[in-house]
Amino acid sequence: MGVTRRQRAYWRKNLIVTASLLAVWFVVTFVVSFFARELSFSFFGWPFSFWMGAQGALLVYGAIIWFYARYMDKLDAQYAMQEDEEA
Repeated sequence: MGVTRRQRAYWRKNLIVTASLLAVWFVVTFVVSFFARELSFSFFGWPFSFWMGAQGALLVYGAIIWFYARYMDKLDAQYAMQEDEEA
């Protein structure tokens, strides 16, 4: 059984969104901490690097999870790839 064009298109879109979200994760996790000393402006009354490490990163991680779940639900519906819920 071969892979159809439809399945390839679905997988390509899945990989693009996954790579994009991983890039956002990388920037939030590593780039912000790497440049922490240069990011010394005040944000909500705290130094930005401290705020990002304490709360901002967690908010971004939650947003990444929410976006991925929402996007994949829509993509699954668009390509008729939903899982059966009979279990």
